[in-house]
Amino acid sequence: MRYAYPCQIVLHEGNEHVVSFPDIRGCHTSGYSRAEALEMAEDALVAALSFLVDDRKAVPVPSPVMDGQEVVTVPPVMAAKLELYSAMRDRGISKRALAKRLGLSDTTVGRLADPGHRSHIDHVMRALRAVGRDLVVEGRAVASS
Repeated sequence: MRYAYPCQIVLHEGNEHVVSFPDIRGCHTSGYSRAEALEMAEDALVAALSFLVDDRKAVPVPSPVMDGQEVVTVPPVMAAKLELYSAMRDRGISKRALAKRLGLSDTTVGRLADPGHRSHIDHVMRALRAVGRDLVVEGRAVASS
C-alpha cells in the first residue's frame, strides 16, 4: 500500500490554512502559510495513523487524489511499521508468533510494529519479510516553495 494520503487545504480568516484528510476522520491541522500547513499535516497524519494502530483499528487505504488536493506521505520507517502492523492484523499473526519466527522477544517485536517507538529500518524490513511483505521507497517531484 502507498502511505500517501490526499488532504484538502482551505484558507480561513486570518490567513489560516486548515488541513483535513478525507480518509482519516478527525485528522486536522493548520498553519499560517500553505507550506507551514503542509509541514504540520505530516505530523498530524503520523499521529492520527499511530492512534489507529494504538486502538488496533485498520489503517485506511488512501483514496485517489482529486483536483485541488495535496498529497502528504508518511516517513519511510513509519510506512514500514504501518505495513508490518497491517500485515500482522490482516493475517492474524500475533506478536508472539512473529517473535518466534524472528528469534526475538515479544517486546522487541511490539516495538517494531509500534509507530511511536524509534526503530532501525533494517529491523522493520526483516520483520516485514517474515510476514511476506516488502517496502518500496519511491521518489517524486515536489512543488518548490
